[in-house]
Amino acid sequence: MPDQQQHDVLIIGSGAAGLSLALKLADDANVAVLSKEVLSEGATLYAQGGVSAVLDEKDSIESHVQDTLITGSGLSDPEVVRFVVERAHKSIDWLVKLGVNFTRAETNSDSSSPFHLHQEGGHSHRRIIHAADATGRAIETTLESSVRQHPNIDLYEHHIAVDLITTNKSSKHESHCLGAYVLDIEDNSVTVFSAKNVVLACGGAGKAYLYTSNPDSCTGDGIAMAWRAGCRIANMEFIQFHPTCLYHPMAKSFLISEALRGEGAKLILKNGDPFMQRYDEREELAPRDVVARAIDYEMKRLGDDCVYLDISHKSSKFIEKHFPTINKRCLGLGIDMSQKPIPIVPAAHYTCGGVMINQNGQTDINGLYAIGETSCSGLHGANRMASNSLLECVVFAHAASEAILKSLADITMPGKLTKWDESRVTDSDEEVVVSHNWDEIRRFMWDYVGIVRTTKRLQRARHRIKLLKSEITDYYGHFRISKDLVELRNLSVVAELIIESALQRKESRGLHFTTDYPIVKTSETGENTIL
Repeated sequence: MPDQQQHDVLIIGSGAAGLSLALKLADDANVAVLSKEVLSEGATLYAQGGVSAVLDEKDSIESHVQDTLITGSGLSDPEVVRFVVERAHKSIDWLVKLGVNFTRAETNSDSSSPFHLHQEGGHSHRRIIHAADATGRAIETTLESSVRQHPNIDLYEHHIAVDLITTNKSSKHESHCLGAYVLDIEDNSVTVFSAKNVVLACGGAGKAYLYTSNPDSCTGDGIAMAWRAGCRIANMEFIQFHPTCLYHPMAKSFLISEALRGEGAKLILKNGDPFMQRYDEREELAPRDVVARAIDYEMKRLGDDCVYLDISHKSSKFIEKHFPTINKRCLGLGIDMSQKPIPIVPAAHYTCGGVMINQNGQTDINGLYAIGETSCSGLHGANRMASNSLLECVVFAHAASEAILKSLADITMPGKLTKWDESRVTDSDEEVVVSHNWDEIRRFMWDYVGIVRTTKRLQRARHRIKLLKSEITDYYGHFRISKDLVELRNLSVVAELIIESALQRKESRGLHFTTDYPIVKTSETGENTIL
């Protein structure tokens, strides 16, 4: 590979956001797409539930807007929420035209939509279009197939961006992003990728936590790179913990879709008693922050390792049709969903904060965009509503494509950019430092910055991350980089951003719950319960 690559647009990330953007740009621009793993590997591939959109005449744009605002606990931007919701139907039409095989409605359905629609937590109507229980896989593989066939898209698998290259770092508003330094993971060499526009579509930061539904690639790379370049980052205290991940030693990161609860699955204790009625009148269909805290509280109260999700009231035929992926995985572990409940625990799932953007996906730095989970668009506020994330990916990919295409003719790139300099570093003889620090960050983030927080725990976490960041920075400055070191460096930045954001918020709101500022609700039985 030459020491410098030149493209009109460099897209860092290959999930629903990145690949959607690549396809929207490629007829009019030369595009490079970077992927840390094989192209399809990422959070999108493992998304089960679906995409939220108003597709039934019984539903309405206004209802979707209000549900999103309520779930966001007052911190969602109403203008952005309406912007996204109004473009949902068009986004679904685009995915259908590409060939995404969404599940069709049954012939006796009373819905006006030709597609089967789920209902999930926070939604007041059935509006989740899905492909059985593997919607992310259907979307990702369809996008991948189209991207691989396009002659104007250059794909770089097993490549990870190290840092952005910008001008005028002393003034972010006058700065322009010129590209990025990129590590070829297979031969450990660094190349300059030059581009008129750079897009961060790297996903979230779930791997900052010990237990997560995210794949290993979700290390907050885009957020960390943007922060180092001078972009504003917002709402990092709002980490969504999915309430229901499969609890089994052989089931790493396996999600149990919220759609099960939409079909009547009940959360129960090991003695069979339901408990969600004590926490919210919406019970199992309450927003994820409420459900995750309720599960966490019950597990701690009883000293149990998990609670259970029971959908045994549905027939095996129904389960096999609507949840084939989950059913197959559970059966492989000896759990027959039609006969007995599924053991579940909460796990870190979604980063609601990120790089601040406008409605075109533009960041504070000219020529730098962020879309998908890397970004903070204003849609999610203090808590993301189920299935709004894949929708956000497609809507903002389309919006960013329009802004980028308008800008290309006006951008003149300089000559060759400065090469990566590793003349003063050596090969590491202390790789154990990387694995130990990675493990320590994830453990104290889980213990101190998890579902339920206290100021004292957060202060402990701040002390630990400052020490570790110093150690990591010293290590980074002395040794040749590797994929693991790049990810560890980024995780340390993201962890510090989460901690500092949490310490600054002097209230419990949405996904940020601290016992120093508790929300107390009196249940129907007269018992005070911590939400």
